[in-house]
Amino acid sequence: MKILVTITEARSVDTIFEIDGLEIDDRYLSSDLNEWDAYALEEAVQRTEDEDGEVVAVTIGPEEVEGTIRQALAKGADRAIRVWDEQLAALDLLDPLTKAAVLGSVVDAEQPDLVFTGVQSGDDAFGATPIALASTLGWAWGTVVNDLRLEASVAHVHRELEGNLEELTDVERPAVLSIQTGINEPRHASLRDITEAQQADIAVRDLADLSLDGGALTSSIDQITLYEPERESEATIYEGSPEETAAELATVIEETGVLQ
Repeated sequence: MKILVTITEARSVDTIFEIDGLEIDDRYLSSDLNEWDAYALEEAVQRTEDEDGEVVAVTIGPEEVEGTIRQALAKGADRAIRVWDEQLAALDLLDPLTKAAVLGSVVDAEQPDLVFTGVQSGDDAFGATPIALASTLGWAWGTVVNDLRLEASVAHVHRELEGNLEELTDVERPAVLSIQTGINEPRHASLRDITEAQQADIAVRDLADLSLDGGALTSSIDQITLYEPERESEATIYEGSPEETAAELATVIEETGVLQ
């Protein structure tokens, strides 16, 4: 069984930061393997460990993201693919449809049995790429999967829905499944695994390699501004003995109608 896992490098912002045009200044950003993708990767590795299987990690991004895809190799992926070229770099924003078109071409080339993704990325948090990818491929899909049992032609999935609801459903294979955090416990890479991952070859593909017309890839989303929302907060500190502060707090609760 071959499972393709999509890997995203998620960026986090410092508490204090500065905005530079339409981006946050790089000085205030840090990057790491997307949390949801770590669970998707672990699920794929576990599914292929006990049989003659293969896990292929694929990411979209410039050379700078290779540190993240090497984390996937250190955590058990057998091969890694990075897709990038000047036409992708020229896009202002890689929206879910664009990502789905690129990843779909990788899937066509690799012919995996399943595709695992994270539910969303920790930075953009669109959460739409898995379904867009399934639509591009014409495959079945299941989202927010927190338990999974595989059979030859079907995936029995347990999905986490809103409002504390859960769903048990069968998804025909091949399928795209977005994996929720908590489905497993992602492993820590050993020093030996990290060292081997640093020396491993990463296959780099451009749009021509994937038979994609870069001119046809146009983002459906335009970013026009980036700003920090104004924050309004009010805090009152009560000083005195416990009896005094409790009486003051009780008065505030009564006046604001919290108990009504």
